[in-house]
Amino acid sequence: MSTPQINLLVIRTRQPKILAEFYELLGMEFKYHRHGNGPFHYSAILNGFVFEIYPLLKNKQGVDKSLRLGFVVPQLNKLISQLKSNKIEIIKEPTQMEWGNIAIIKDLDGRKIELKEVDSHQ
Repeated sequence: MSTPQINLLVIRTRQPKILAEFYELLGMEFKYHRHGNGPFHYSAILNGFVFEIYPLLKNKQGVDKSLRLGFVVPQLNKLISQLKSNKIEIIKEPTQMEWGNIAIIKDLDGRKIELKEVDSHQ
């Protein structure tokens, strides 16, 4: 049996457009659409992986801040400088660790996001 591969992640927010603009700072490109009668939402395809931002469900009081995301990015130090100029909260500056050069930021809803630099030696 082959190993399962994740292909979809949906996060929810009170401010989908603003959150999509935040993730665009990381290099993502979103389309605004809906499926059938479902809610309008933002969708990006990252190497075959679908990342979607939906409006918060009406019966929910707040977003899930315990979810932690991780993305591999090129030129981490340059990206962190750009994020700082956009007043994005940096939790941990780029640090060389056994897994690579890693930084941690927060999205506008308070979710932690681990950014890992592409290993140019691969």
